[in-house]
Amino acid sequence: MPGLVAVVLVSLATLAIGTWGLRVSRTTSDFFVASRTVRPGLNASAIGGEYLSAASFLGVAGLLLTFGADMLWYPIGWTAGYLVLLVLVAAPLRRSGAYTLPDFAEARLDSRRVRHVCSVLVVAIGWLYLLPQFEGAGLTLAAALDAPRWVGPVVVGLVVLVSVGSGGMRSITFVQAFQYWLKLTALLVPAAVLLVVWAGDRVSGPSATAADWSVPLADGGAQGLYTTYSLVLATFLGTMGLPHVVVRFYTNPDGRAARRTTLAVLALLGVFYLLPPVYAALGRAYGAEPTASDSLVLELPRLVVPGLLGDVLTGMVTAGAFAAFLSTSSGLAIAVSGVLTQDVTSKRLPDLTAFRVATAVAVVVPLTAALLLPDFGVARAVGLAFAVAASTFCPLLVLGIWWRGLTAAGAVAGLLVGGAGSVAAVGWTLADGSSGWGDGWVDVVVGQPAAWSVPLALAAMVLVSLATAASAPAHALRFMVRLHTPETVDLDRS
Repeated sequence: MPGLVAVVLVSLATLAIGTWGLRVSRTTSDFFVASRTVRPGLNASAIGGEYLSAASFLGVAGLLLTFGADMLWYPIGWTAGYLVLLVLVAAPLRRSGAYTLPDFAEARLDSRRVRHVCSVLVVAIGWLYLLPQFEGAGLTLAAALDAPRWVGPVVVGLVVLVSVGSGGMRSITFVQAFQYWLKLTALLVPAAVLLVVWAGDRVSGPSATAADWSVPLADGGAQGLYTTYSLVLATFLGTMGLPHVVVRFYTNPDGRAARRTTLAVLALLGVFYLLPPVYAALGRAYGAEPTASDSLVLELPRLVVPGLLGDVLTGMVTAGAFAAFLSTSSGLAIAVSGVLTQDVTSKRLPDLTAFRVATAVAVVVPLTAALLLPDFGVARAVGLAFAVAASTFCPLLVLGIWWRGLTAAGAVAGLLVGGAGSVAAVGWTLADGSSGWGDGWVDVVVGQPAAWSVPLALAAMVLVSLATAASAPAHALRFMVRLHTPETVDLDRS
């Protein structure tokens, strides 16, 4: 069966590259940030590998199939978020010399309290983002292999545990770079074949009309308009606050390399996001059921070309989907385990043992939750993770890098306000068990919180910082000079 072969080959390749990393990962810096030696081209491919998660094609294609062209805001926002990150964050964050977001917060504000709040948020965002990866793995193996829904999460969890625990960031960099190009190939080739088939069928066969691409959010009046703007804000600003994205910029040699990496990522994401709309359009043309939207990409090849060719194409997209779950889950496990290692396990265990124990905790907790929680939409869950990141770490990073007046009290206030609002939205959605948007204003406003939670968090940070200006860190100006001074200037001075 092509699907089974695809899953086995991708898993073996991931394990082989991950365990190979054990030979080149010897120090704590290797495990956390690959000793800051990853070049822009390789790092961009690795970021593309981990960033293009289950939601990037299963979720986006499903939303486009169900709701229409307005859902293109998801891939547009996820890509444009790197433009914001490029302009405001990438190079200064690398120059900070931090390993993790809590490291940066503590160094900038000289506060253990801020560090502890950031650590809790990193773990919460990482676990929230891992849930849809495990759910997507279950969907993939159920659709491709008719396996029970629990098999996919368990397989992904085990492979990630072995590969991350063996080589840390250095080996996962090569794994994720490989998986980006695998995903692109595995979706591009079937899409090209299906388009050729559709072109031959369209004269007398199925076709997608303009009416098929209605815009339900816009048709929803004021509620639809609010949802669209809130979604845009979450995706534009949430990228810079995602722990597994930020940690990759610490692996660059310097700030200039971090900027070049971001530019390359924009190009790689732009190419990849051309593909989900193709699958959604073909799904509408061939009458795919919206009720199975998250599995559209997996089921479409057999729907368009039954027989051996359809099976082979299904095997390819299954390989791409499974690579996405492994790659994103690996990046999230690295980010969460890095924080857990520094703040919890390293206090009791040797460094490398502490990292591996933290990796086990980082994977097992969300895996257990994914097996116990009811189903929810893949793209929807990722969207909520972006809303939490946009409401917490985005204001902290922007103000911490660009405003000298930020204080520890202001940072904590903003993180708590933004975190409480966005996490409440997550709880509301999970309790409701719905992957769509409700009919009432309460469902809409709470279900898409970024439009109000981001401004509230930003306002809380600024106002409380102004009220506690006397407690601003004495080294703030010196630290910000370090963030904004190019490395060449430092070299000339020495």
